[in-house]
Amino acid sequence: MESSEEDDDFPSIESITHQSKIDSLYQSHTEKGIRKVCCELLDLKDAVENLCGNMQTKYLAFLRMSEEVVEMEHELVELRKHISAQGILVQDLMTGVCRELEEWKSANSDIGDSQLDPQVDELQGSLPSDADNRKAIFLENIDVLLAEHKVEEAIEALETEERNCLELKGPGDTASTEASSYRSAFLKRKSMLEDQLIEITEQPLVGILELKKALSALIKLGKGPLAHQLLLKSYGSRLQKRVEVFLPSCSVYPKTFPATLSRLVFSTISVTTKESGLIFGDNPVYTNRVVQWAEWEIEYFVRLVKENAPSSETDFALGAACNCVQASLTYSAMLESQGLKLSKLLLVLLRPYIEEVLELNFRRARRAALDVAEIDESSLFSPRSMSPLSAFATSSDSVLVDSGMKFMDIIEDILAQLTPMAVLHFGANVLTRISQLFDKYMDMLIKSLPCPSDEDNLTELKEVIHFRAETDSEQLALLGLAFTILDELLPLAVIKVWNVNNETKEQESENIVPNASITAELKEWKRNLQHSFDKLRDHFCRQYVLSFIYSREGKTRLNALIYLSGEGEDLYWDSDPLPSLPFQALFAKLQQLATVAGDVLLGKEKIQKILLARLTETVVMWLSEEQEFWDLFADESVPLKPLGLQQLILDMHFTVEIARFAGYPSRHVHQIASAIIARAIRTFSARGIDPQSALPEDEWFVETAKTAINKLLLGTSGSEASEIDEDHIIIHDEMVSDFDETASSLSSVESFESFASASMGELDSPVYFTDPEG
Repeated sequence: MESSEEDDDFPSIESITHQSKIDSLYQSHTEKGIRKVCCELLDLKDAVENLCGNMQTKYLAFLRMSEEVVEMEHELVELRKHISAQGILVQDLMTGVCRELEEWKSANSDIGDSQLDPQVDELQGSLPSDADNRKAIFLENIDVLLAEHKVEEAIEALETEERNCLELKGPGDTASTEASSYRSAFLKRKSMLEDQLIEITEQPLVGILELKKALSALIKLGKGPLAHQLLLKSYGSRLQKRVEVFLPSCSVYPKTFPATLSRLVFSTISVTTKESGLIFGDNPVYTNRVVQWAEWEIEYFVRLVKENAPSSETDFALGAACNCVQASLTYSAMLESQGLKLSKLLLVLLRPYIEEVLELNFRRARRAALDVAEIDESSLFSPRSMSPLSAFATSSDSVLVDSGMKFMDIIEDILAQLTPMAVLHFGANVLTRISQLFDKYMDMLIKSLPCPSDEDNLTELKEVIHFRAETDSEQLALLGLAFTILDELLPLAVIKVWNVNNETKEQESENIVPNASITAELKEWKRNLQHSFDKLRDHFCRQYVLSFIYSREGKTRLNALIYLSGEGEDLYWDSDPLPSLPFQALFAKLQQLATVAGDVLLGKEKIQKILLARLTETVVMWLSEEQEFWDLFADESVPLKPLGLQQLILDMHFTVEIARFAGYPSRHVHQIASAIIARAIRTFSARGIDPQSALPEDEWFVETAKTAINKLLLGTSGSEASEIDEDHIIIHDEMVSDFDETASSLSSVESFESFASASMGELDSPVYFTDPEG
């Protein structure tokens, strides 16, 4: 039994596998690959070492060859000197021989004159004269100076010879053969010197001082235009080499590389202009050439910026473009002191590029701002936009506020890229595109509101709506967010950038931007923003009023029947005249909306008054434009009573008093109500009702309307309002679906306090938003 247990605890030796076998079976491919890579790296290391050795050997051989070339040049110069010295000795020998012949001739003048004279004359004729000797020596000296590259000495010798030698002054056509050959030899040496000077200016590593000396020498040789051309060519090649060295780093600094490139280009233009003035003076010909050359270099600069800039739709491209405008126009302004006015050309060349960058950046911004499904979480915690917009976040959904924050982040990111010069010259373009983007954002918010018709609903179902404002509080939050962006955030962000530009001092008075709050472009921009917001506001008011006027079955709650089926003969003798039920319900609806607005739009009294005023305007505008309403009065088969006219006029005065009482009186409401009253009087008069006898004084309607408001608020007429026959006026529970009670709930004191919270003395007239004449 013990042995069997030991066998179980300790398996047999045959089951143990040797380590070498495990290594051979399970060696990983990774290890083999690493060993192979190591071998390849070692081979590569040996190859690199061999290459370095070969390069060093070849470099040393190159140095030896360079030294040998220099020594060879020195030997050639010495050989030229030796040949020149031998030539001088030959000339001296020939001169001595001539002198000896003269002496021998004078000593033997009596012996064989007739035989010796022809021989001597022939010998003397074959020998050069003193003038020819001097010319030959001069040409040899010039050759030596040219061989030794002694440019200044060669120029001085040439100038002296040209000044002293009569043969070089006269025209070449009338000169003798000898003079003509000497002149051609002289001009040949002069041309050789010019070639040497040109070669000096075209050397890649020529120094500034050496360049100036070569150009001055060319001017002394009468080659001023050539020297000026070489000056421009030399500085142009220097600029090109510096740019070629700089360009590889453009991708590392995509935003700032245009500024560095501008400095390279404009500094070269400035130095070239200065050197041209110092060497060549104020010659208009040379000045015009400098201007033309500078324009070519600016075209080259703009082309480089376009070729090396980031993709035009990225924010890096916008930053690079703005930095380019800022740097280049600043440097261009500095050049104006040197007589170079290049700003206009620069703007003409840059404008298409800048506008393309702006267009593509705002396209990208539009896609990002309207894509509510992809909200960048990092942008939602931006302190600059969270504070004012987070107040409109609802407990159920924060997509609306997130979209507003994202919109402002996008706008502020674009504005942050702008430089003062970019604002100065392209600010109007930027403002236009911001207003267009805001308009698109308003269109998106409009789609989030309920639509007043089925056709609109069917249209919107084709598009994806990421959030929907259904309740009054959600819709008011949407309007408050849009108004905060319009009235606070956008102007603050833009004026901050424009004020920085205003503080930037420009050299020319016409370039200074006036105060941003009074510039024409900012005023026009604000008007465009207001028009975009008005679309949203009017859509809300339209759908809100239509949902009040029409029932779900499509029936009209506010129709002419309420002015045809009234009981009694005269409101004037009624002990307790009240507006018709639809207008009582309108008062309740506005009262409830004001209560909700006081909570949702806390601290935004201006937008509250604007919305309530516009809602009131929308009701009377609908009534004035509803043709079916007025056609019923014109129908001869329908009897009319003075009571109906009185009730209609009382309703209009009641509507005007609602607006005045709540603190948002509107001239537009008053005008439309007056027009409705005048039209009603004309219509009833045409049917035989005398308005003079049927209507009391206007003061009575005004006082009755005020009294009705107080009664509705204090609850003294709840029973009467509920007792009116619903068959005579279509009023449904849906009209006040948001109320917990019926018309008797108008007596709430809390509603009165919220509805009239804005005193008339503090009113900011909303006429600006509704009536251009206001």
